[in-house]
Amino acid sequence: MQWAQEPGEGRGEATQPGLTRIVFSLSALDPVSFLIALALASAISLGVFAHANRHGSRHATAWGVAAFLMAGITVPVYFIRYWARRRRTPVDGDPD
Repeated sequence: MQWAQEPGEGRGEATQPGLTRIVFSLSALDPVSFLIALALASAISLGVFAHANRHGSRHATAWGVAAFLMAGITVPVYFIRYWARRRRTPVDGDPD
């Protein structure tokens, strides 16, 4: 597959259409927006790590790091796995 060349590319490399615009919009964040995004990602990561650690996950650190890097994918996957395991495993003291 051949990618269109973005106008203004100084090196003449072929890129994915729109990729340069996405990278530019992310790199054009002002410092306050960057700090807000960093704080939000850190809070999500710490929340997932704390939840995984409290509930006995053997990979709590990996879940926390993954939540920091890819929160939109990791958080739903983590909680779906958590709820699925919780439904499968009987609660202590429950006769069923």
